[in-house]
Amino acid sequence: MTRDISTRILHADRLGGAEHGASLKPLHIATGYGYATAEELAAVFQGDKSGYVYGRQGNPTTAALEAKISMMEDAVGTVSFATGMAAICGAMLALLKKGDHVVASRFLFGNTASWLNTLSQLGCEVSLVDATESRHVADALRPQTRMVFVETIANPRTQVADLDAIGKLCAERGLVYVVDSTLTTPALFQPKAVGASLVVHSLSKLICGHGNALGGSVSDTGLFDWSNYANMLPAYRKGAPSGWGLLQIRKKGLRDMGGTLSSEHAHRIAAGAETLGLRVERACANTQALAQWLEAQPLVAKVHYPGLASHPQHERSLRLFKGCGSLMSFEMVPGIDPFDVLNALQLVIKSSHLGDNRTLALPAARTIFWEMGEEQRKSMGIADSLIRVSVGIEAVDDLLADFEQAFAGLRK
Repeated sequence: MTRDISTRILHADRLGGAEHGASLKPLHIATGYGYATAEELAAVFQGDKSGYVYGRQGNPTTAALEAKISMMEDAVGTVSFATGMAAICGAMLALLKKGDHVVASRFLFGNTASWLNTLSQLGCEVSLVDATESRHVADALRPQTRMVFVETIANPRTQVADLDAIGKLCAERGLVYVVDSTLTTPALFQPKAVGASLVVHSLSKLICGHGNALGGSVSDTGLFDWSNYANMLPAYRKGAPSGWGLLQIRKKGLRDMGGTLSSEHAHRIAAGAETLGLRVERACANTQALAQWLEAQPLVAKVHYPGLASHPQHERSLRLFKGCGSLMSFEMVPGIDPFDVLNALQLVIKSSHLGDNRTLALPAARTIFWEMGEEQRKSMGIADSLIRVSVGIEAVDDLLADFEQAFAGLRK
């Protein structure tokens, strides 16, 4: 019997053999692991036998979470990291080298864009393009291109990449196709369906959902042929080629860089993931209602949300995703300071996080995108008045009432 993903997540630990018959994998905090013989220890170190060698490379708690993420993404395996940014940096540092070229969306999350700037200073060239049309990606490709990196839904303007067309392009050219699916999660979309090689998540966001843990992950969908990848190191060409990419990421990106996910946070994320489907369904419905309400307000110049018919990639979103996500943004008409709007909200929390059970909002241009400067913000379509909202699971009437009272004060 094929069961729904929500059911499988809930019973994954129990059916996978949790210790002492527990329904949830216990918390393992040991740093080191001992073996009966030196030969056995060496076999684990050399990858000839499964086991744990040192907490920096993982432990039974993080392995249980990785198994859940792999199941959710229909992936051959997953490597977990301390944060989503550690996952992105670790994967790129493990798979790229000086002289390589990366094509990425120019609508990326601010810290990801900052990292790509750092990567370019390390000898990898980076081209930022409008990924909402695959032709821009195709035009940027070079003989040295090794990787294409996009997000499913961009933060904060919610542009939706031309995911399936880019996937076909990468398959034709033999490129590693990395898709950051943080804002969609497996509850709404599996990037494997559009040919993604690797799927990245900031587990701190919707998959955890409770704002009480940091984590990140890289999952291998099994679609990329690592035996033909020029940057695979000889030491990691062991066993089936389908596992080479993740092995190199675990060794070079996780072990060497040290961005290890803590056992405690892995445990919290795994528990949070159990209610992912319920939370995302409620948050998507709330976001749709709020976006429609805001679009009807005279003081709002523009609302950015893929669930609205006015969104440029609305039809694409309906075709690809089971829902349009819980992140949206809107711009006020000239003369209205976004600080005044945010300060008038009573229920909504002014915070930089997203994917939380609680609704959060911030002035994007003057916080998370301030460092990149006015010119780059303009290229990304981030107006000075833009307010980003990560919608939670509150009762929708309470959420709308908070915005109504805030706008009523602005109209006086």
